[in-house]
Amino acid sequence: MKEMKIEFYDELPAQAAKIRTAVFVEEQGFEEEFDDLDLIARHTVLYLDGAPAGTCRYFVREGEWTLGRFALLPQFRGTGAGRALLRAAEGDILSRGGFKVNIFAQCRARGFYEKCGYLPTGRTGGEQGCPHLFMEKILSGGAE
Repeated sequence: MKEMKIEFYDELPAQAAKIRTAVFVEEQGFEEEFDDLDLIARHTVLYLDGAPAGTCRYFVREGEWTLGRFALLPQFRGTGAGRALLRAAEGDILSRGGFKVNIFAQCRARGFYEKCGYLPTGRTGGEQGCPHLFMEKILSGGAE
């Protein structure tokens, strides 16, 4: 088993930008990866054996927590690392008073998010030609 470490940042760290570029720009072909939300978001980076392996960002706006830009490098998918990263972000959101998390998920990742307790809201959309759906989760320990 690899040594796992998760770090939290109030600014977009270079490690997160590198992972997002590898996954969303190089692998998936997105052109507009970085935006002004990166300036207000909290960023999380998962390290395995000291190497950056995954990242996500989350922010609160008008009382609603949104998690996104969830990316795991291909060689770490299916190992449980993504679930650990998601749990860490949810824990940080919960510690900051959040009780519900919204995700605008790529449709191809729906199964992963459902296994992690997210439910589709019925709303769908797209981002740069990629089908997405809105999902949400009530965090354990929170109250709606």
